[in-house]
Amino acid sequence: MKEEKGIKVYEKLEDNLIYIKSVLEGASDIVYRTFEGGNNNAALIYIDGMADKVLLNEYVLEEFMSNKESMSLEMIKERVITLTDLKEIDSLDDGITALLSGDTLMLLDGSTKALVFATRAWPNRGVGEPAGETVVRGPREGFTETIRFNSVLLRRRIRDPRLKVEPMSLGERSKTDINITYIKDIVDEKVLEETKKRLNKIDIDAILDSGYVSQLIEDDPWSVFPQIQSTERPDVVAAALYEGRVGILVDNSPFALIVPATLPQFFQSPDDYYQRWMYGSLTRLIRAFAIILAVVLPGLYVAVTSFHTSIIPTKLAYSIAAAREGVPFPAFVEALLMEISMALLLEAIVRLPKAIGATIGIVGGLVIGQAAVSAGIISPIMVIIVGVTSITSFITSNYEVTYALRIVRFLIIIAASIAGLYGITFGCILFLIHLIKLKSFGYSYLSPVVETTKDNFKDLFFRYPWKKFIRRPDFMDIGDKIRQKETP
Repeated sequence: MKEEKGIKVYEKLEDNLIYIKSVLEGASDIVYRTFEGGNNNAALIYIDGMADKVLLNEYVLEEFMSNKESMSLEMIKERVITLTDLKEIDSLDDGITALLSGDTLMLLDGSTKALVFATRAWPNRGVGEPAGETVVRGPREGFTETIRFNSVLLRRRIRDPRLKVEPMSLGERSKTDINITYIKDIVDEKVLEETKKRLNKIDIDAILDSGYVSQLIEDDPWSVFPQIQSTERPDVVAAALYEGRVGILVDNSPFALIVPATLPQFFQSPDDYYQRWMYGSLTRLIRAFAIILAVVLPGLYVAVTSFHTSIIPTKLAYSIAAAREGVPFPAFVEALLMEISMALLLEAIVRLPKAIGATIGIVGGLVIGQAAVSAGIISPIMVIIVGVTSITSFITSNYEVTYALRIVRFLIIIAASIAGLYGITFGCILFLIHLIKLKSFGYSYLSPVVETTKDNFKDLFFRYPWKKFIRRPDFMDIGDKIRQKETP
C-alpha cells in the first residue's frame, strides 16, 4: 500500500501552486495567500481553522512584506522570519503532509526549497480529570486528543534529559502522529526494538485511535485478554517508564499505550501507591477476592443447584428450593438470561447520555428485576448473585479486562452446566494454561507471579512500604535497576 513520494519543490512559484492545487483540488478550506516582499514573489498556504492567523500576520507576513531587499530563502529564514519553530524542506509531498497537519507552507519564487512554520492552532479539549480512572488521592490531570499536550504532561513528571520522545507517522491516508516514549538508561532495549519493529510493520490507510495500534501490535489477537495496557492517566505512563516499559502516544486519542503489559498491573490502581501501604495492601486483597467472585460465582451457583445440592447446608438448600419454586427454567438458563440482561443494560447505560443513563440503570436494575421475580421468571437469589457479580466485575478501571472477565464467566457457566464443579475446575485449569502461555512483547503475561525472586513480590498481592522499593521490577531486562538508595 505504501507508495514512494518525492516530488521536489519546483523553482517557479507558479508550478508549485499548480501541483499543490491539483493534489488538493476541491478542498475549499485551503487558503492560498500570494504576496511580494523585497522583490520576491512568495505564497503562504494553510488550512483555515487549523493555523494561527495572528501568528502568520505578525511574525511572517508583516516581517516579510516590510523588507525591501531581495533575499534568498536562507536569508529569509535567518534574518526576516521571527518564528522560533520552522524547518526547511525540498519535497512538495512533505509540505502537503505538514499542511494537512495544521502547519503553514511558504514557497518562494526562484527557490527549490520551502519553509514549514509550526502554526498549529486547531480547536482542542482542555486537560481534565480522566472519566474512567478516578482516584481518591492523586493528580486529576488526564490525557487529551492532542499529542503535544500529552507529551508535555509526561515531561512535567519526568524532568530527565534521558526521557526520549521519538516521533513517527502511521496511516497511508490519515498520517497520524505517533510518539514512542521511554527513558534511555532504564528501558528494556529488547522491548523498545520490538515496539519499533511492530509499529513499522503497520500498513493501513488510517489510524483513528490508539485502539487501532493496540490491536495491530499485540501478540495474540485471538485471546480475550488485552496484552497492551491503555490509560488516560499521565502519572500511570510515567510510573511505567520509570520501570523500564515503553509508552506510545497517539494523536487524536486520549488513551496512551504501555508495553509490555502483564495481568497483575491491570488490577493495580494509582491509589495503591499514593496512600499508605497498609491501605493499598488491603485494597488489593479485596480486589483479588472480587475478581474470583466475578469469574466463578454464577457458575458455582449453577453447579451447586444442578449437581451438588448435597454439599449445601440443609436450611440453605430449603431456602434456595423455596426461592426457585415456580421458576420455569433450569439454573443454567436462568443464569444466562440474567447475565445477558445485565450485559444489555450496561451497554445501554454506556451509550445513553449521562443525564438519563443513571435513571435507566435504576429502572432496569430495580423495576425490571423486581418485576421478573414477581412474575416467577427469575429467583431472588439469582438477582443477588448477578448483582454481586456485576459490582465485582468493575473492580478494575480497565474496561477491556471487564469484558474479558465477562467472557470467561460465560464459559465457566457453560462448563458448570455440563459437569458441575468438575466443569468449573476443568475450565479454570484451561483458563490458567492460556494465561501461562500468553506473552506480551516476549514476557509472560503472568509476570511477576511466575518469577521466583523476592523483590518481585513486594508489589504484587501486597504493597510494601516505599522504603522497601530499592530495586525496580527485575522480570524485565532493564538498564538502571536501582530505584532508590537503601536507608537504615
